[in-house]
Amino acid sequence: MKKLEGKVAVVTGASKGIGAAIAKAMAEAGASVVVNYASSKAGADAVVSSITSNGGKAVAVGGDVSKQAEAQGIIDAAVKNYGQIDILVNNSGVYEWAPIEGITEEHFHRQFNINVLGLLLTTQAATPHMKAGASIINISSVVTSITPANSAVYSATKGAVDALTGSLAKELGPKQIRVNTINPGLVETEGTKTFQIIGSDMEKEIVAQTPLGRIGQPDDIADIAVFLASNESRWMTGEKLIASGGIH
Repeated sequence: MKKLEGKVAVVTGASKGIGAAIAKAMAEAGASVVVNYASSKAGADAVVSSITSNGGKAVAVGGDVSKQAEAQGIIDAAVKNYGQIDILVNNSGVYEWAPIEGITEEHFHRQFNINVLGLLLTTQAATPHMKAGASIINISSVVTSITPANSAVYSATKGAVDALTGSLAKELGPKQIRVNTINPGLVETEGTKTFQIIGSDMEKEIVAQTPLGRIGQPDDIADIAVFLASNESRWMTGEKLIASGGIH
């Protein structure tokens, strides 16, 4: 029997990158997966196609997690399609780096609305449908411990995610719902390529400081997410798993 057989997973921001890898890995482990996207329907459809062509179950559902009605709509679609929710992966996130003089209200609110408020709204919508044994996995970042220059707002959002995880783990523990975070280091994704981090001096510096001598791949994070979603991690909640090749 597969690790996640019979379970239903909602993965936000799953049209590409880490979210797409997590959605595919959870489907491969036996879960039925809701592949959420904010704008890239084509990307989400491609993830669903990849899952179904391999014999898995998945559906693409649009929705902006930072808007309450849309966050609720993502969860409602999961219940309508599969009747339950056992796993919620709060992966939706954005990052914009700026020096202190470049921080604007828009820069602040865009990141906090998606990275923090979105997590809360999706969790709020999902928990009434979750039963004992359910797992919530928040995707944070190693920036909460290495706090790079020019990342004040982004690092603050991920620091909030770490704090929320601890608080929600205590709040939802009596219901036997577990809440943990994964804190990735630099991962090769469409986003890090678009921002020209891959191939840059910054990447070289990070690799030089990483004991395992490379940057991460989406599958590196996806396998940890499957572990946190499975019964193998049943005695873990409120934990922060740093997945960075040793840099932190």
